[in-house]
Amino acid sequence: MTAVDDKTVVREYFNATGFDRWRRIYGDGEVNKVQLDIRTGHQQTVDTVLSWLQADGNLAQLSVCDAGCGVGSLSIPLAEAGATVFASDISEKMVGEAKERSQATLGQSTNPTFAVQDLETLSGRYHTVICLDVLIHYPQDKAAAMISHLSSLAESRLILSFAPKTLAYSLLKKIGDFFPGPSKATRAYLHREAAVVKILESQGWTVQRNAMTKTSFYFSRLLEVTREKG
Repeated sequence: MTAVDDKTVVREYFNATGFDRWRRIYGDGEVNKVQLDIRTGHQQTVDTVLSWLQADGNLAQLSVCDAGCGVGSLSIPLAEAGATVFASDISEKMVGEAKERSQATLGQSTNPTFAVQDLETLSGRYHTVICLDVLIHYPQDKAAAMISHLSSLAESRLILSFAPKTLAYSLLKKIGDFFPGPSKATRAYLHREAAVVKILESQGWTVQRNAMTKTSFYFSRLLEVTREKG
């Protein structure tokens, strides 16, 4: 499957069966045990990012790009905290849901600004660029190009999460591949942390903070990298 095919599959999935599934997972309604576990893990990742940015004490002065915003789980609280947020997602339905949730929380505020865009077409410059739980849709060779592009948008900080490629997680993924279902319609790519760090360092970044979120069905390595404005 080519990279273009992967992207098309992701877009179509999150505009169809995947949208209903992940809207429930990222919401607060009743879900099954596996979905609840994934919801918990994803929220832990979001909460970690929020805690990092709030600890710095300057959110109201920051411009933030939330690349792959989903239903706005991170974008909305960032805007609530005073950051100027540009949020995008490849899925039109996801963006529509994010807008509805934003209006329910923030009223008619124009912050965050939401757009339907894939990562490759993002442009602009932001103090901080954040991309959570998106690298899992990119094979390693395409991930390098995507990280490079996100780096070009970030002035001072980049925050990424990815599913780390270890022996245990590779085995878990293989087991999961034996049980396909209608809600599992996209490929899941694992990435070696050392390889991701090497890509980031080649772009002039230095790792400042890292965290690991691990539940029964959700695992994600979170990296915050910074560089001096140049």
